Amino acid sequence: MVGLRERKKLRTRQALIEAALRLFDEKGYEETTLAEIAAEAEVSTRTFFSYFASKEDVVFYDGVERTERTLEVLASREPGEPLADLLLRLVRSALMWASEDDFSLEHSAVRMRLLSTVPALQARALHLLFDTQLRLAQALRDAYPDELDEIEAATAVGSLIGAVKLAVMVSLNRGDSHEQIRESVSRAADIAIRGLHTIG
Repeated sequence: MVGLRERKKLRTRQALIEAALRLFDEKGYEETTLAEIAAEAEVSTRTFFSYFASKEDVVFYDGVERTERTLEVLASREPGEPLADLLLRLVRSALMWASEDDFSLEHSAVRMRLLSTVPALQARALHLLFDTQLRLAQALRDAYPDELDEIEAATAVGSLIGAVKLAVMVSLNRGDSHEQIRESVSRAADIAIRGLHTIG
């Protein structure tokens, strides 16, 4: 059970994220200061640093949690579970997490606009993407030690993540609803996974 203190900390963190993304969208990322974000969230700048080390960290606020959840799914491979089935289970889990997290969904379009226009965020996103994919590829290799080599694991991860990320970008650019975005992700994942039946 989450205590009062934890709920208050969560509310403050969410207020900082909402304030930051709103200001980034309205004023511009570079033009927004940490002091403005803190003031908008009705906290001190010192409090901001209790939650985030920088403006960049606010934009990528859920990256660590999503990666850890994904690694947990890959580590939970059932005996005899085929590669395609595990990846499909991973996609379904990710969609379930997204449907339960309205807070994150609300900010998807704003974050995508930021990532497509701010060079510093593009660089950070690329670094995080490479790092995450390498970790996932190793986890997938560990899940299939006798069936996948390093290249096959890397190919499977790259194919799936690339397909899903581009599908999300296309959907957001079209102005799709959350449900349409989820459908696009499912379709892209299905296409990618069907192509992976030749390995694993």
